[in-house]
Amino acid sequence: MTGLSLMLSSCGGDKTTQQAGQTVNDDFVYEVDEFADLQILRYQVPGFESLSLGQKEMIYYLSQAAIEGRDILFDQNNKYNLAIRRTLEAIYENYKGDKSTNDYKEFEVYLKRVWFSNGIHHHYGEEKFLPGFSKEFFAEQVRALPDSIILRDYWMSEGEYMSADNFIQMITPVMFDPNVMSKKVNQASGVDLIQTSANNYYGDGVSQKEVEAFYAKMKNPNDSQPIMYGMNSRLVKSGNGLKEEVWKIGGLYSPAIERIVGWLEKAKAAAENDAQKKVIDKLVSFYKTGDLKTFDEYSISWVQDSLSRIDFVNGFIESYGDPLGMKASWESIVNFKDLEATKRTEIISSNAQWFEDNSPVDPKYRKEEVKGVTAKVITAAQLGGDCYPATPIGVNLPNSNWIRKDYGSKSVTIENIMQAYDRAAEHGGFNEEFVWSQAELNLLHNYGFITDVLHTDLHEILGHGSGQLMPGVDPDALKENGSTIEESRADLFGLYYIADPKLLELGIIPDADAYKAEYYRFMMNGLMTQLTRIEAGKDVEEAHMRNRQLIARWVYEKGKADNVVEFKQRDGKTFVVINDYAKLRSLFGQLLAEIQRIKSEGDYEGGKKLVEDYAVKVDQNLHNEVLERYAKLNLKPYKGFVNPVYELVTDKDGKITDVKVSYDEGYAEQMMRYSKQHSWLPTYNW
Repeated sequence: MTGLSLMLSSCGGDKTTQQAGQTVNDDFVYEVDEFADLQILRYQVPGFESLSLGQKEMIYYLSQAAIEGRDILFDQNNKYNLAIRRTLEAIYENYKGDKSTNDYKEFEVYLKRVWFSNGIHHHYGEEKFLPGFSKEFFAEQVRALPDSIILRDYWMSEGEYMSADNFIQMITPVMFDPNVMSKKVNQASGVDLIQTSANNYYGDGVSQKEVEAFYAKMKNPNDSQPIMYGMNSRLVKSGNGLKEEVWKIGGLYSPAIERIVGWLEKAKAAAENDAQKKVIDKLVSFYKTGDLKTFDEYSISWVQDSLSRIDFVNGFIESYGDPLGMKASWESIVNFKDLEATKRTEIISSNAQWFEDNSPVDPKYRKEEVKGVTAKVITAAQLGGDCYPATPIGVNLPNSNWIRKDYGSKSVTIENIMQAYDRAAEHGGFNEEFVWSQAELNLLHNYGFITDVLHTDLHEILGHGSGQLMPGVDPDALKENGSTIEESRADLFGLYYIADPKLLELGIIPDADAYKAEYYRFMMNGLMTQLTRIEAGKDVEEAHMRNRQLIARWVYEKGKADNVVEFKQRDGKTFVVINDYAKLRSLFGQLLAEIQRIKSEGDYEGGKKLVEDYAVKVDQNLHNEVLERYAKLNLKPYKGFVNPVYELVTDKDGKITDVKVSYDEGYAEQMMRYSKQHSWLPTYNW
């Protein structure tokens, strides 16, 4: 399974705040909170008030379903996450001591980070972050909790609860020892990726070799409609073998899934049309049965529904959290179509065959017929699971290669989220610090936002939907490198075509030189500025970051002879300079051809070499310089969101008359409310 969401790159500074679709409130306050390396924002939902009552009601029900799966993701990320979060929340709620002490201040920061990352590992860097408060402070606060309320559902033996001291003994190394469960997703070479990853997709003692053998027996290489085996289960030891604990009603995570299904069934009653009802029916059936064939049927129905204005993603979708790229994390996005801005993406999708036919890849790896590519710009109305608080800015689904080939895909650009990032980044000084000259600053000012949006469109609409696997190639053949290679393929497709005269001909780019803004932004980011997101001395771990460095480093190295891109020094600072934009485009095309070959042929060794040679290692001197310069700007490299709050309005007879949306809920306030009102799983799901 290949994950296909595009995450926002690490680029701030001034951009033009063009909004192609709905009107936004210029007085809206985006900033909510900041701590550690994180900033919390709000996003507007422009156009919500103009929706019909039925559409608003459906969004309300879907938004509730989007919150109910939160505990699933916490548990998927690590088996102790729910115990840690609930204990921290109990301390937060019951603390009677001095809140001005360093221990308490660090405690608050740690809790906020756990909320943001849906667990104890960094949401992007994958490494475990450590508390800034002492073990003694933690132990004292756990012992002070009334009746050890967070420990009530773990049994030492029948009829006996775990004591606070035993809990402290169990949890302290998980939280405080840097060598225990140190990395959520390990993609290093030469080690067992399952046993060295701290996620909870596999039971204790399960090895990578056993996992690969287990699923290899299930797969039929001659199946033209292969199932994405393993995507909705935990694989655990059972006797002398392995067994799957399936995530479904009556199975693992049932209490949360039952709530999700309840809200989905309410949403069905408010659906816009029969196609939308069919999508919900299929998804509910999948949640009830866990049948992966039913999930494929749901995916096909979802792709085929191109007319409904309200849409949503809800389920086990992306596989970035599994080092083997098989197990899928739970996520949700509720949205509705931005009718005006969608005109742009419809132009792109209606020309999908032209882009495929003119791609620089070998013709045998192209699709002879591009089917069912639908694209739209959406307004996000609610984020959940692995899309919350940090969220993608674009999505292309489904992930099944055969469904994409036979039925097409649905691509979205989430423009109100991009707009929130853009507005929050204004006047931060980022571009002034890292951009080489006024010429590049002018490019970013004039064209930065629109080309960023267009690159996202091309990445999602065309990039992920392009190309084809050769007959008999296993979709999981690239294993731990699959996500990085796939994201590189989509990014390269977008980079190659954003400079094509075809976009000018289609009227969706304002100027023939506008693409240079995205080229400069991408190269500056891939070679330098995304390093602000990595701790000093660390490698690049996250798939999207690896993708960007792979591309930027490869074209930099291959273009050295012609001085296509170079590093320049001024006043003791390093800058990226592009000397030949046309040759840079040619290099993007060459790498796209090779990446597509690797994907189409399932060339594991070829993909592994590209990733290891270009995507992982960091120039430590450059890294230290970037971190030092960035620190002086007092900016946060990662951003996430609090959700709007929706409220049903009823008359005296209880009939729904409206749905109101508000934006004034704080970060801690929202997280605590979710934990109180939408938390259904046992603390320990072992």
